[in-house]
Order: sequence, then structure tokens, then C-alpha cells
Amino acid sequence: MLLKAPQCSLAEGLTFTLTQAQDLQETAEKLAGEKFDLILLSLEISVPPGLNILVKTRELASTIPIVVQTTSNDEKLVVKAFQLGADGYIQLNNIDSSLLVYQIRVAIERQQYVLNLKHQQQEEEFRELEQLIKGGQTSITAKMFGSEAIRQSIPDIFQQLVQNYGELLDLALEEQAYKVEHNLSERLRSLADKLGFLKASPRDVVDIHTTTLRQKNQDVTLAKAQAYVSEGRLMVLELMGYLVSFYRKYYIGLSNIKLFNNTQS
Repeated sequence: MLLKAPQCSLAEGLTFTLTQAQDLQETAEKLAGEKFDLILLSLEISVPPGLNILVKTRELASTIPIVVQTTSNDEKLVVKAFQLGADGYIQLNNIDSSLLVYQIRVAIERQQYVLNLKHQQQEEEFRELEQLIKGGQTSITAKMFGSEAIRQSIPDIFQQLVQNYGELLDLALEEQAYKVEHNLSERLRSLADKLGFLKASPRDVVDIHTTTLRQKNQDVTLAKAQAYVSEGRLMVLELMGYLVSFYRKYYIGLSNIKLFNNTQS
């Protein structure tokens, strides 16, 4: 059953609306069409299909609390249910209205707390990254090339780079979700070469990364926002590495040219 509590007045009694779904397909259809505060999942966790239904339901509703209703009193299975994504547990043999309301309230409040905490952690990570951009000292790379931030000097190109980086981030999520190969390393190396030709500094890379994440994390589920942040950490480090490699080759090339000119002299 899917629960809606528009006024969040569970503390005052059973003032929520129930929407019933008979199977996973119907559950998915209901979730796609409406917003729910909680899922009350009736299943038998003592058999494998029961736990599998819990896993599939959690995949369908990554941010909605799930309270499992079951006749089982096996503590090991109850613990397993929590490990697989349940936020609450009710034994049907001992259920009453007060216990039901209590479990629903606890599950909703717990989920809200977790969502707020994760949101704060993401915001803190964004702030730390943005501090790297706003720091008073220019980067070594920028000093050597005498360049200003790409965002200010060529804003149109900056937006194109953000779009390109965002597309790579989506491909990274596809690789993880569907176990496909998009040759991301070569794509990131190509992007690093573009940044190198634009005389980009490491702070430009961080700026592109942070801007992309903020855009991507608008109007998405918490699970997808976390996936963007997680994959983004790996991507930005790999991109930085390729940019360093570009500049290393660049200066080796300059040194060889100078050495050749000196020899000719």
C-alpha cells in the first residue's frame, strides 16, 4: 500500500490516504503518477521472493520510506530486511492502530532526517570545492600562462565545457547502472586536451565540475544526486590527471625546441 499524508498530521491519528497496488508493475505505475510519503509493504520475508520484492520496491522508490508488514518473527530475517532497504517493520500478528501509526511516523521522520543530512553533506562538499575557485592566490598554471578564469574570459566556451562534462557524467552513470563501456577515459583525455589548449587552470576544472553538479542535481532523486557526486569525484580527479599530463608534454616539447635552437646556434 502507498500512503499519502499531505498535511503530515499522523501525530493526530489515521489521517492519511491509502492507495493499493497488487504487484511491482502496478506499484511502479502508481509511483510514476503520484507522490507518496510512505510504502506499506505486505510480504512474507521468510521465503526468497519476499526479500526480492523488497529489493525491487526499494529500487523503484529510492527516497520513500518502506515499512514491511509480515507474519514472520525471525529476528535474522527482520535484520536482513532492514539491510535490504526497509525503514520499519510490523508483525501482523500483533498489529494495532497505535503501533501502525507509530511505525509510520518513525519511518517518515527517520527518512526525512537522512535526506536532510545527506543534503547538508552535499552542500558542504560544494562549498569546499567553490572555496578552491574563490581562493585569493592564482594557480601556478594561470600564473605561467597569464590567463584569467575561463568562466569570465570566454563564458560561451565555458558553458560548452559544462555541457560536455555533464554528458560524460551521464555516461559514467550509465556504465555503472547498465555495465556498458563508453570509453570514458579517452573522452576525458580529449576534454583535457581542449582545456589545455584553452590554457585552463586546475581551478577552471573545479569550476566546470561544480557548475555541472549543481545543474545536474536540480529536480532529481536523492539517489541520482548522490550518484552524480560519487562519479563526479572520480571523474574530476581523472580529468585533472590528464590536464597535468597535457602540460607536462607541452613543456617537454618547449624544452626540446629550445634545446634544438641552442644547438643550431
